Amino acid sequence: MSKFKLIDFARYSSIRIGPRVEVLVLDEGDDIPKDHFLIGGANNLLISNNPPPLMMLGKSYDFIKVEDGSIIAGCALKSGRLLSFAKKNNIAGYEFVAKLPGTLGGMLAMNAGVKSYEIFPLVESIEINGIWRDVKEIEHGYRFANLGGVATRVKLRLEYGYDDALRAELLALRNNQPHEPSAGSVFKNPPGDYAGRLIEAAGLKGKRIGNMAWSNMHANFLINLGGGTFQEAKELIDLAKSEVEAKFGVLLKEEIKIV
Repeated sequence: MSKFKLIDFARYSSIRIGPRVEVLVLDEGDDIPKDHFLIGGANNLLISNNPPPLMMLGKSYDFIKVEDGSIIAGCALKSGRLLSFAKKNNIAGYEFVAKLPGTLGGMLAMNAGVKSYEIFPLVESIEINGIWRDVKEIEHGYRFANLGGVATRVKLRLEYGYDDALRAELLALRNNQPHEPSAGSVFKNPPGDYAGRLIEAAGLKGKRIGNMAWSNMHANFLINLGGGTFQEAKELIDLAKSEVEAKFGVLLKEEIKIV
């Protein structure tokens, strides 16, 4: 039987913006509605004051285990638990998820990663809307994956040889990220360039509207200075897109999801 959870997105989402709404919780055996948006951990999400119906995966999809030479995990699993499992069991390839926020399902939905490391090269197959699909059947690329439905479980590659030095090296690459509430990188890097460089070159680094601003530490991070609103965030996003396109002829594409 489906159940609902009341979530205050001004507290739950990483950017600390959004209304209080009831979210449908999906557990094993529940029908997956087609008219709901899956929120994951709400780490790369900007929620409007009037979002569509929302849903999230429940506890039955929060697990990880080794089975038949692969890792089987539920898509509600937090990325931190994935890293801890890899370290505890001396499993290689997952060092890059250190301090990468969100759930495994969210990582799949955007092919999350750090530099050249991404989650999809580690994927063998994904259960989508109750049907297992081979990774070769799923269109994916830089910071995107066309799942075509709701991912509930995933089968991941199992190789041994956890490398803590690699984890530390990749973690150091993220030391230039701001500590204020944010939704991570707002825009994907365009081919051969960086969104942060373009936003800074357009004169918008540190630009503030109300209580939202482009970070002075990393121009591709939109930060909440306390009490920021959806309208302020959206205005800064639209401003960056228009200024960068006008000055450099580059149309920035959002990495975050806006609903």
